[in-house]
Amino acid sequence: MIKVVLWDIDGTLLDFGQAENYAMKKCFDILDMGVCTDEMVARYAAINAKYWERLERNEITKQEVLVGRFQEFFETEGLPIEKAISFNDEYQIRLGDKVFFNENAVAIIKTFQERGIVQYAVTNGTLTAQKRKLAASGLDQMLGGAFISDEIGIEKPNIGFFQCVFDKLLTMGSFEKEEIMIVGDSLTSDIQGGNNAGIVCCWYNPQGNKNTKGLRIDYEIKNLHELREILFTNES
Repeated sequence: MIKVVLWDIDGTLLDFGQAENYAMKKCFDILDMGVCTDEMVARYAAINAKYWERLERNEITKQEVLVGRFQEFFETEGLPIEKAISFNDEYQIRLGDKVFFNENAVAIIKTFQERGIVQYAVTNGTLTAQKRKLAASGLDQMLGGAFISDEIGIEKPNIGFFQCVFDKLLTMGSFEKEEIMIVGDSLTSDIQGGNNAGIVCCWYNPQGNKNTKGLRIDYEIKNLHELREILFTNES
């Protein structure tokens, strides 16, 4: 029986693609950098994903991700590389301007609340962006709290990140690892992290991607609503 759900934020509870598209275009306007097209955002997104995966493998630092991705993007697009730092600073703010929920995430969270399931957010996003998203979305009031890697000092999927979660849960009672589920869209961050921590792993995979990492996936869903059936069918 699942008693704790650890929610990834970006790409799981919230539609990160829409927020990213908005924030990129807004920053181009603010910094007077011309027009940012959807195609440009897509090219940036591919670069961004590559940098975050390197962070998850502990190959680079968070700061190298935040600035390096924009430096590479600007270089490939013929834009002023020297604006990368100021662009990233503005981007962190603009990511929290608007909130786009995936499906009816709020209703799902409230249903779990009513059933007494403990819920926390677990995220590698920056402190600035995530605090703004949590407040704007109301998730800061709906969830028990948030574990943000910038505050912890350790990124998912490292076991140290999840040890902080376990330490917090110990203050609330006794939970077995098979009673704790992580729900996330990223194989390299969420599912790898869940594997490392030995907890139940639910891969939110609306695009029907392949598990190319050979990771243990206990449940795979294309829609967040499927979680209701998984959790309540398995109650005992």
